[in-house]
Amino acid sequence: MKLLLTAVLAACVVIPLSFAGGGGDILRGSVTVDKLEYRFNDDKTYGWDAYAFIGYDINKIYMYSEGEKAQGISAESENQLVYSRAIAPYWDIQLGAGYDSADGAHQSWAVLGVQGLAPYFFETRAVLLIGDKGRVGIRAEAEYEALLTQKLVLTPSIALAAYSKDIPEMEIGSGLSYMTFGARLRYEFIRELAPYVGVEWRKNFANTKRFSSLNETYMIAGLRVWF
Repeated sequence: MKLLLTAVLAACVVIPLSFAGGGGDILRGSVTVDKLEYRFNDDKTYGWDAYAFIGYDINKIYMYSEGEKAQGISAESENQLVYSRAIAPYWDIQLGAGYDSADGAHQSWAVLGVQGLAPYFFETRAVLLIGDKGRVGIRAEAEYEALLTQKLVLTPSIALAAYSKDIPEMEIGSGLSYMTFGARLRYEFIRELAPYVGVEWRKNFANTKRFSSLNETYMIAGLRVWF
């Protein structure tokens, strides 16, 4: 597994160097903190969802990080570093490595994913995770931005995950692990700065429910920034 992750990380660096630049293509980069929020649930949780990229029109390197920190509990996070290559208008294929942490435990993954704009303008990302001991996972998420006014934007979203085997040290069970539905209403003072409020529902399923029978709806307040 370590050899596989090393090869994946090397590909993330070497492949873009082979294809970058040319034809007036300009190196670009951006950091987006899509969600930095407080969740008014029983655990009084802080959450984040952020990504950054650097690269050209066709080839980019992305870093993703999302997670949460509940009161009195160590933070849980999912992190990925991937090489992303455009394969069609509005669609990229991605290859890289992932690292999850929870309750002092961790899990490394090889990551294969797609990211793009689905029909009806749903921003979509789905990844296949390949770990050690025959562990395989799937994570997918989609959101839609509805422009109510020039500054007021409603963003409904859905996310889910499923795994082939139990990962008890991280309280993950086989089968459909969880599903989340949410809606956030943000006000863009400027494009780069937008506070928001929202509501979210999350439920654990299958064997994950044995570790935590989570089924809750809660309000959200947060901030979206990018630069």
